[in-house]
Amino acid sequence: MFVKWKRRLEHNTIEYDRENKKPVIHCSICNGEQVAGFKDVHTGKFEEIMLIRNDNDLWVFKNKYGLKGEIEKEY
Repeated sequence: MFVKWKRRLEHNTIEYDRENKKPVIHCSICNGEQVAGFKDVHTGKFEEIMLIRNDNDLWVFKNKYGLKGEIEKEY
């Protein structure tokens, strides 16, 4: 059952403005909380998308938006 969900997720990627926004993970120095989202390259404004609690959450975020490779972390 998990495999079917995984395949469906890969085909239903959500598009984002790749020219004006870049994927970023905001990390808290105090408690280690991580939030994935997109940062506007012109204004620096961060748009929160989801909380990252484990590797599975990161996998979901990357597949939801069709991201490959490492995502930059900001502290």
